[in-house]
Formats: sequence, C-alpha cells, structure tokens
Amino acid sequence: MFTGLVEDVGRIEALERKGEGLWARIQPSRIDPRSLSHGESVAVDGCCLTVVETGAEGFAVEISPETLARTTMGGLGVGSRVNLERALALGDRLGGHLVLGHVDAVGTIESRVQRGDFVEVWFRVPPFLERWLVEKGSVAVDGVSLTVNRLQEGRFSVMLIPETLASTTLGEKAQGAAVNLEGDVIGKYVERLLRPHAREQGR
Repeated sequence: MFTGLVEDVGRIEALERKGEGLWARIQPSRIDPRSLSHGESVAVDGCCLTVVETGAEGFAVEISPETLARTTMGGLGVGSRVNLERALALGDRLGGHLVLGHVDAVGTIESRVQRGDFVEVWFRVPPFLERWLVEKGSVAVDGVSLTVNRLQEGRFSVMLIPETLASTTLGEKAQGAAVNLEGDVIGKYVERLLRPHAREQGR
C-alpha cells in the first residue's frame, strides 16, 4: 500500500531480459538502497514491484510479463528516470490517497498549459477507466497522487504545483508521453459490491 507521495526520483542503471520478463537495477538519488529489505515492495512509476537485490549500486526488481503488458515499464531504458515510493507503514500520515501500485491502464499526455508557476495537464484515458474517475477525486499518475480537476469524455485534467514539477518526473514529461494510471480503489470496490444489485434491477 502506498500514498502517492513520491519520495525520490531514481535512475535505471541496468536492464536485462529474464525470460518473458525483465530485471532492472535502479539507483535512487536520496533513498539509501541498502535501507531496503529483500522482498519489500517499492512503487516504481506507480507499479508495485518487489526488491530482489540491494547494494550500494542500487536495488533490483523483477518485472513480470503482465506488468510489461499493462504499464509503461516495457518502454523504459537505461538512464530513464522513475518515481519511487516505499510502502506505507501503519501509523504513517496518509498525505495522498490509498494507492495499491496496481496500474489499471496506460494513458497519454494530451496537452500541457503553463499557468503561472503551475502547469495544467490533460490526459487521454481508455474508456473503461473513466468510471473510476471523479471530479475532485484522486488519481495516481506514474505513482503521483493527484486531484482530478476536470473530467470530460475520454480525458481528465490535473494542475501540477511547483513542488510536484520539481520533485517528480511529471515535470519532464511532454505532450504525447505515456503514463501509468491507477483509479481510486474505493470506487472499484463500491462498483464491485453494487454490480449484483444493478443486474437485479436490469441496469
């Protein structure tokens, strides 16, 4: 479980094919990789991955075929910068929102508009994801907890504050860039629980 508050931006130092999956070594810039434990979870651009190696040169993760198919992980290369967040500890402040690190879909940056020190960004999303987006609700974009400002058919917008622009990779991503999207988990469970009742009423 994560909060969507990015702790660090790391760099992909090495990539190796591992069957149909991928092995990656990531060097954080602020987090000491030796403080990570073998087997713990780290969100990498919003994807919950398991630490399989640690050392002064960084930490390693294994990326499954499912993750490669459903996220932007397959498009990363050596030198790519990624958002990092360690798992939430019970008792910590929940400054963002509940993020599982289970990416629902890949979206695309449709436009970026500078508004003073802020940047308004519109994202194009797959149709099925729209039902988990609510105006003024929460969404995770590349692991960053953001507020949905406006919601239109097939797209939504957020306003990036200077801190987010400086402390995450979203400040670097241009129009057309692909991003990992995770809808609000509460909405997903509500939908799942209500689905049988909707069927009973013929909806």
